Amino acid sequence: MRAAVVGGSGYIGGEIVRLLLRHPHIELAQVTSERQAGRPLRVSHPNLRGQTDLCFTREEDLSPCDVVFLATPHGTSMRSVERWSGLAPTVVDLSADFRIHDPERRARFYPGPPPDPAWLARFQPGIPELNRDGLRGATHIAVAGCMANAAILALHPLAAEGLIGGPVVVDARTGSSGGGRTPDEGSHHPERSGAMRMAKPHGHRHTAEIEQACGITAHMSVTAVEAVRGVQVACHVTPSRTVTERELWAVYRKAYGEEPFVRVIRERSALHRMPEPKILAGSNFCDIGLALAPGGDHLVVVAALDNLVKGGAGNAVQCLNIAADWEETAGLDFVGLHPI
Repeated sequence: MRAAVVGGSGYIGGEIVRLLLRHPHIELAQVTSERQAGRPLRVSHPNLRGQTDLCFTREEDLSPCDVVFLATPHGTSMRSVERWSGLAPTVVDLSADFRIHDPERRARFYPGPPPDPAWLARFQPGIPELNRDGLRGATHIAVAGCMANAAILALHPLAAEGLIGGPVVVDARTGSSGGGRTPDEGSHHPERSGAMRMAKPHGHRHTAEIEQACGITAHMSVTAVEAVRGVQVACHVTPSRTVTERELWAVYRKAYGEEPFVRVIRERSALHRMPEPKILAGSNFCDIGLALAPGGDHLVVVAALDNLVKGGAGNAVQCLNIAADWEETAGLDFVGLHPI
């Protein structure tokens, strides 16, 4: 399958390129960047030295292919979706353009023109653990956002069992790469280094995805921490009834016991007894752990992942693997590093 990556000079685009270059069923044919057009990919992604001779091309010069990955800013994909669908029969979008299907929720979190409803209806949610059947044979895929994906994987098993008794508080922490490659004042090193900046106390856009996927009310705050990669969410839940740890572990084993990329962590004394983004860097894993208050009336579910991989590029490749009926783990076997 011949693939093209649109927006390939950014961090997410670079991770898609890295994964596709090692994928057993894909030939990476073209990668676009308006700013870097004509220059080798290694200019933006020095980790790819010696791995490919491809140079960036302009979007207008793209040739027909089998699948196109869109690593573009919000609002870009929906303006050109007809063109991308004409270029390739399969479109995998990593922006937020086609994630939210409820008009009211979309207007609240994503003000501005909505996508065409007919195109929106074509896109399958890109969350393999929740929508594997919908992804089989899919031609249009909307990959989940990074913090949203972590929170959804953390909360969905509880929601499915009716164990969430009220609004959920999602306390999220994210590394600097989540802000993308284009620098701003907040990403400037003297301002970013050493900071624990609450970037969004209320109303983060990923709240919409969490509520849509889990059928719950959520309140989300986001803090930028001194890390490059990684997302960690601590989801505070009031159970709908008194629960026990044994019951909760059974719920998560039922949900994820056969999943290739979700690991339920139950370590009582180890250093990494709760999910830690640092040890997941470069991998497509999401680790989930939980802590229940002694009275059984308050639960914290913690999930961690690499925002650029399981929170983006890796999840996109996993979705394509399912859609194309390949082995789901193809090209995604990197297990991460320790120490790092």
